[in-house]
Amino acid sequence: MITPQRDNLNKIVILNPKGGCGKSTLVTNIAVCYASRGPAPAVMDFDPQGSTMAWLERRSPERPTIHGIAAYKKSMQATRSWQLRVPNETVNLIVDSPAGINHDDLRELTRDASTILVPVLPSMMDTHAASRIIADLLLVAKINRNERKLAVVANRTRKNTRSLAQLMRFLDSLGIPIVGVLRDSQCYVHAAEEGVGIHEMQPSRVRDDVEQIERIVTWLDGWEQRRQRGIEITNIRRRPLSAAALAR
Repeated sequence: MITPQRDNLNKIVILNPKGGCGKSTLVTNIAVCYASRGPAPAVMDFDPQGSTMAWLERRSPERPTIHGIAAYKKSMQATRSWQLRVPNETVNLIVDSPAGINHDDLRELTRDASTILVPVLPSMMDTHAASRIIADLLLVAKINRNERKLAVVANRTRKNTRSLAQLMRFLDSLGIPIVGVLRDSQCYVHAAEEGVGIHEMQPSRVRDDVEQIERIVTWLDGWEQRRQRGIEITNIRRRPLSAAALAR
């Protein structure tokens, strides 16, 4: 994947090789949140199912603009870099990753990412899959923990259930921040069918959902500070010990 080398580009990768975990739901609702305040964000869809691009096609042109990039399509009439070009005015790029990616694809998708979000469902199978992808991100993709670019979103949850409690304990044990908890609601289904986001639905129906999406986006907005802090911590740890320190 080729993205422009721009210091101001917030490249957000939504990643989980297990299908059906709500990646497209997260992508579209984060995009709508950014679109509502401008400038227009871009979504880059690598999933062969094309769910995000299909959602964008259903979206009314009267809604705030979101640029769509069908990365899963291949064309003989254009170079790959031209196909994946990001508009110059875009500062927030949200990447919808495919299911079942290999290690090479994982490294390529996460290269130059400012943030990686892993949506996880409250089931034993999904928590095992999440633990594997997080391990691959740290060991294969060499994601630097110091930069705090990796976070988790608990998806399709129900309050006060045993499965949610088990999921939250598991995620907490990984030492990865949990930046949002999205409920199991038909509002997300209706939003997807209509080409809208939670922010564009009747407020009284989606107040809790909007609050969680905004909480996620607020965390995403801090990517530059987290990156700079991570660089500082890494540099401190790489400094050689002084003679005085070694003599102690």
